[in-house]
Parts: sequence; C-alpha cells; structure tokens
Amino acid sequence: MSLNFPLLLVIAVAVCGLLALLDLVFLAPRRRAAIASYQGSVAQPDVAVVEKLNKEPLLVEYGKSFFPVLFIVLVLRSFLVEPFQIPSGSMKPTLDVGDFILVNKFSYGIRLPVIDKKVIPVGDPQRGDVMVFRYPSDPNVNYIKRVVGLPGDTVRYTSDKKLFVNGESVAEQLVGNEPGMLGSAELYKEKLGAVEHLIRKEMGRYRAPPDHEWKVPAGHYFMMGDNRDNSNDSRYWDDPNIPKELLGMVPDENIVGKAFAVWMSWPDPKFSRLPNFSRVGLIK
Repeated sequence: MSLNFPLLLVIAVAVCGLLALLDLVFLAPRRRAAIASYQGSVAQPDVAVVEKLNKEPLLVEYGKSFFPVLFIVLVLRSFLVEPFQIPSGSMKPTLDVGDFILVNKFSYGIRLPVIDKKVIPVGDPQRGDVMVFRYPSDPNVNYIKRVVGLPGDTVRYTSDKKLFVNGESVAEQLVGNEPGMLGSAELYKEKLGAVEHLIRKEMGRYRAPPDHEWKVPAGHYFMMGDNRDNSNDSRYWDDPNIPKELLGMVPDENIVGKAFAVWMSWPDPKFSRLPNFSRVGLIK
C-alpha cells in the first residue's frame, strides 16, 4: 500500500494548528485565570505551584512545537521545491539510479496540495524540459521523463531510432560509445527545442513499434526517457481504461514540476556505500 504523503502532511499541519488554536483560545486563558486566582488567595505564591498551573497539556505542547516546522515543510514542498530520488536508469545518461534531485513546483503553475488543482498559471512545459509527473495509469506513482511533444504536436519514432517532431527530424550528433559497454551502446547529443542533452541508444535492442506516430491532444504532453531503449514512456503505455487517443499522453493535471538540479547521489544504500556529490549540478 502506498502512502499519500502530501495528504498526511496536510492532516498533520491541520491537527497541530487546531491544537495550537485550542490552546490560544480556550486553554491558555483558563491557565492564566487559575494562576491569578491562586496568587490572589495566598500571601506568598509558590513558584512550583504557579509553574504547574501554567503547564500546557503534553499533546498541546507537541502540537504547538511541531506546527511551525510542519507548516514550513508543507509550503516549501507544495509550492516551491520538492526532493525526489531516481529509482531507475530510464533517464541515463542525464540522471542515474540513486540521484537525488530537486523539482521546481511553481514552474508550471501554483497547485493546491493533495488535490493538485492549478490555481495560478505561471508557465507551461517546454520541449526538452525534464519533468516529474504522476503516471496516468497509477497517479500514486511519480515518473520522470523528458518533454518531447507539446499540445498539438505530431511525434514520430522510426525503425532506425530517429525522432521526428512535426515532420522535422530532431537534430542529434554521435558523441561516441558509452564507456564500459564495448560498443553495444552509443551516446548522442540531441537538441530538443533550445535544450541540448545526451541520450543513450543500445545498438542491438529495439522496443518501439517501427515508424509509429502519435498526435498530442490539447492539454497533454508526450514524454520520453533519455535512455531510449530502456524507458517505460509514452511510446509503450497501454491502459484499457484510457481512451485510445490519450494513450501515452500525460495530462496537465498530472504534472508535478520541473526537475532542475541533482544535489546528491546514493546508488547503493543497502550495501552501505556512502552518498557522494560527484554528480551535483543543474539538469540539462
């Protein structure tokens, strides 16, 4: 069972806030009244008794302590920046397994937490952006891919692993063989829109149907991984509950944000390998 962390965070903030409000409106005035009554009934008030009368209930004390911290985390995570960890190699060589990334939550509009409804339009995804989104077939799962097709675009992927957008071939240039792969994988420099980045192709592998073409509907995006032959992306998604014309498309309401930086890498925590910062930098 997957946990809905944003919902749990909102509930925690609400509960802690209600406890703080309860203390402010009802409990704190009662404590002050009890202290005033006690001090008026004795000539020399006992400090220990005053401290006891002024003591907050344990639950209220915890609620008031956690509320500002949780509230700040909620605001940062919901509207500014959210951290993620890369679980697979679908975005190699741009992102590797174990990379910890930061995602800009306001690049594509301010959205309310939990319900993810856009309330303030800020911008739209651009071709070449690396974007985190909720998988259309299971919105509880987050995916990260590169934006290839924008609303209205026609995307084509051919049998010789060439990418076309609106009938024009996407520029690519061979960089060389991937180190350690003995010629079985090659790296290319690709230019999508204004973004230049590396992609990876395996020379002896081909998954996509040859010469397949997709039309991107309004309000949707076509996504592909930079590891072109090892990526579960818009080319392969299949779901009988999704209309045929929308298969492979990411709706705008599923967008989480734009990935913009790697801040740490930890490939094998279960084998006690230490995290490293060799891959820290902006994402292209």
